[in-house]
Order: sequence, then C-alpha cells, then structure tokens
Amino acid sequence: MNMINITINGKALEVEQGTTILNAAKMVNIKIPTLCYTPDLPPWASCGICIVRMAGSPKMVRACCTLCEPNMNIITHDPEIILVRRTVLEMILSNHPDDCLQCPRNHSCELQDIAAEFGLRDVPFAKVKNSIPIDDSNPAIVLCPEKCVRCGRCVKVCQDVQNVWALEFIGRGFSGKIASAADTPLGESPCIKCGQCAAHCPVGAIYERDDTQKVWKALQDESIIPVVQIAPAVRVALAEDFGLPPGTVFTKKIYAALRKLGFKTVFDTNFSADLTIMEEGSELVKRLGEKGSSIPLITSCCPAWVDYMEKYYTDMIPNFSTAKSPQQMMGAMIKAYWANKAGVDPTKVYSVSVMPCTAKKWETHRNDDMKSAGKMLGKDTGYDVDIVITTRELARMIKQAGIEILDLADEEADSPLGPYSGAGTIFGVTGGVMEAAVRSAYYLVTKKELPDVNFKPARGLDGVKEGEVDFGNGTKIKIAVAHQMGNIAAVLDKIRAARDAGKEPPYHFIEVMACRGGCVAGGGQPYGCTDEVRKQRTIGIYADDEKSQYRCSHQNPCITQVYKEFLGEPGGHKAHELLHTKYVERELYLK
Repeated sequence: MNMINITINGKALEVEQGTTILNAAKMVNIKIPTLCYTPDLPPWASCGICIVRMAGSPKMVRACCTLCEPNMNIITHDPEIILVRRTVLEMILSNHPDDCLQCPRNHSCELQDIAAEFGLRDVPFAKVKNSIPIDDSNPAIVLCPEKCVRCGRCVKVCQDVQNVWALEFIGRGFSGKIASAADTPLGESPCIKCGQCAAHCPVGAIYERDDTQKVWKALQDESIIPVVQIAPAVRVALAEDFGLPPGTVFTKKIYAALRKLGFKTVFDTNFSADLTIMEEGSELVKRLGEKGSSIPLITSCCPAWVDYMEKYYTDMIPNFSTAKSPQQMMGAMIKAYWANKAGVDPTKVYSVSVMPCTAKKWETHRNDDMKSAGKMLGKDTGYDVDIVITTRELARMIKQAGIEILDLADEEADSPLGPYSGAGTIFGVTGGVMEAAVRSAYYLVTKKELPDVNFKPARGLDGVKEGEVDFGNGTKIKIAVAHQMGNIAAVLDKIRAARDAGKEPPYHFIEVMACRGGCVAGGGQPYGCTDEVRKQRTIGIYADDEKSQYRCSHQNPCITQVYKEFLGEPGGHKAHELLHTKYVERELYLK
C-alpha cells in the first residue's frame, strides 16, 4: 500500500495513493457538497458542486474524481468556492420545477437538502422550464424528465452497471432531457423494470409507480378480503425509514403494522420461498437424472432477470426453471388453497404483496399463468397477486396512518402460509436462492441432511461466484451465482461457448439476480443504498436465518402440510398447474 501526505484546510493527513479528494476530506470530517456523486457508482463529475482548489491557485477541480497527489494543499471551502457552488445550484433551480409538496421525493430529495444547506430563498436567474410530459407508460417506473438535474446517475447505472441501455440523454443545454432509448415511451423500451434508475436518482425525475391509493381503497372496502405478504428483504430495510440502522430485522413489527393498516390476514413470502425451493430443487434433481434435459438449470425468481432473459438470451429459455417466483406462488396459494381452508370466497380476496423490487409490479401481469388460481378453481379470481407495493410505499402508508411502528408489540404471521425456514429468508440476498436450493437438493438426492448448511461459496458481493457441491454418491454439482445485470453475460457466454463446442456445460445450476447484492438492494428499497448498506442488510438476513428453528425448506412443517393437504408432491400435476410458468421471446422495443 503506497501512502502519500496531503493537507486539507490546514490539516495534515496520510492517505492511500488513488484516494479522491472527496474521500480524503471525509477522513477528516470535512463535508464537500455533491449532487451527481454517489459512492455506489463511479464518479462522473457532472454537477460541478464539489469543486475545490489548491492553495495559491485560482484553478478549481472536482473533488469527486480528482485523485490526491503527494504534498497537495487542498482548500475545500472559502468565500469564492462557496459562491461558485451557490451559483451552480441557482442555475439548476432556474430550470427545475417548484412543486416540492407534490413531488414523490419531498423530504428525501438530495437537491432539496443541498438547497436548504445553502439557504437558497431566491433564484437570480430567469425561470426557464422545459414542459416535458411525464412518461407513465411503464408498469413499474415513472419518468418525469422536467425534474432531471442531468446528474447522469440513472444513465450510468442502466448502461454501465445493468447493461440494459434503456435510458440515455437526448439533446444538449436547456433542451436536453433524460429519456428512454431512442426517445420511445419507457414502456416500449428495453427497460427490465429493475428500478435501479429510480433507486439512484437524487431527485424526483424517476420513481416507482405509486399504487398505495389502490391498497387504501381495498382496505376501506368491506366487501373485499385484503390479504398481504412481505418479501424476505423487506424485513431488513423498512426500519431505515423509521430511523433504525440498515439490517435491523423488523419482521414481527411489520406484521403488527400491516394489521394496524387493516389487513386481516398477514402471510410471509419466506414461506413461499420455501415452496419455491421444493419445486425448483425437485426440478434440478429431475433434470440431473434425465439424459438430454436442459442443464444448467437457471433460477427464475427475479422478474427483472426474467424480462432480460426473454429479450437478450432467448436461447436460454429451455434452461430456465419453470418454477414461479415466491411472490407468484404465494398469490396462487392464497386464492386456490387458503381461501377454501379459511372458508372465504376467493373472488373476494384482494392479494397484496410488499416487495423490495419495482419489477414485481410488472410480474403480476406477466402472462396468463399469473391467473392460475382462477383457472384451477374455474372462477374469475383475477390475477393471483392483485397489487404490489414497494418497501418505500409501505413506509409511506405506515406514516400516513399515524402508526408508531417502533412502539408496536411484536406479532406473528398467520398460518399455514406464514411460518418459514431460514432457507426462505436468505432468498433476499445474492446467493441465497442457491444456498437454500443446495440445502434441500442435497436432502432430496441423499435422503440425508447437509452436514453444514452454511454454503459459503454462494455468499459475498463478488459479481460472479462459483462453487461445487459434493452429494457424496459420485454426483458433484457445479454452481454459479451472478448478480447485477452487467455481470451476467460472462456466465451465460461460457455456457454458449461450451454448447457450441459440443462440450459439457461448465455449470449445473445458476442463480441470477438483477440487482447488486440481490433483493436487499432492490429498486424499491429505501434510498441511499451502497455496498456498506448492502452488507448490513445481508448480515440481518443471515442473522434471521441462523436463529430459525428450521434452516432448510423441506424441514418446514407448514410446507409438509400444504403438500399433504393440497399439492400432492413437489413437481406433481397440481403443483405444475398452480406453481409453474412458461417463457416467450420478447421484443427489445415494443411496436
């Protein structure tokens, strides 16, 4: 490690060579304001607010991307620097709407925060607003271009991180705008609805479609039976919106808050994650034992990845697991199984899910397989999941209802679709689906429990993780875990190369999640996610796993119950009818 000496505002310090001025200033508790910068993306130096200069020089440089050099003497704040920053902010505000009270980012807007820090009350420049219409053509994401501050975060994450290329800048100067590729409606673009653009936008230019009013309406309708499920990753993130640190496991208070909102029945998607493992694990074992079956098996629980695959990797469709995601399995089980068990009319059930993911809003209507309960029952029960709200939307609903969630007594989920194993909860992190599947696939093959259920090769934030599982009977399973869409090609191209060469595939089982870190960093989670936040949320997920009475999906007594009472056996006829789906090739641009 090569260390260098620098001075910042008269304070001498030693930093590692390659450290930016911005990060060096943080080491001595000096805050340099930024707008385009986020530690989650490479610096782009777009906004110009982080300017600093060297002592004795009039030249100003941008702290976010300028590297420290030996003996630098850096000035981060003086009257001229502050005036320049203020002027930049005033110019941004001269082209920005003033409808803060109606903006979805009110009180969580980085521009609003920095303008308040600078005490901006008047803008000396003439107001020049571009009246660009809102694009709400996408089922998950809303684009409001006139609020764009041209920071570039959404473009960087969409193009460089996710490799989707659904967003770009069009035009220059005041006429420039953020838009979907080729200026098509966002709903007709290559967008995979992952929501990472919305998660990284500092203002209200891109945000999740708000469906809370539909939920409120259902909760107030006495003729409707509202039922809710919460995803694994929600339990380690919601607490952040109520002042607690990332990774705080909030599960039982969430159950209580949901009942306070008016939900009579509260289930947990962790249960259906266990159900997914039973179906997907059985599918893996079956494919491994059948000559000529499509190997590797690729997970299908991430809807953004499903959308991406159907657009970019259609030749991999035979490799995709036909198992639905836990959200969709739960929706089907609620209307086809629980409603009858509870003695309620399934046509009156309104199924709500709380997800960390914006793409889940699209998944509910992905195809007619998402109406499987109605098909089985011969009734019009609508889609298996009626509506999806994100973690952020749930936080807003709890606050609107005046619920002091921190003061609520812990409550439990309802049975039998509530209790879950530790394997169900780790679905929320990258590698979790793989680890959960390995725990039960080992049992399905050997009829013995895995000696150590902690499958470490699947853990961590490396973009691609590889490992091998020895089932002890001569069967060794090679696995790969990929997260963050930009990392997926490296894995799938290996498979294509082996296939084209007539060789055995390099893997037997692959897990893919669209978002870095997995669902803990989904597009609908609380704002401000970084790798440090991902790590803390992941710690919370594994803590929930480790304290569970059952660590494997096949050990969950409620899973055993639903197969005995209703489904029959994993992979059986009824399970396929209700819990499995199909895939089709999709156009990159809708016509």
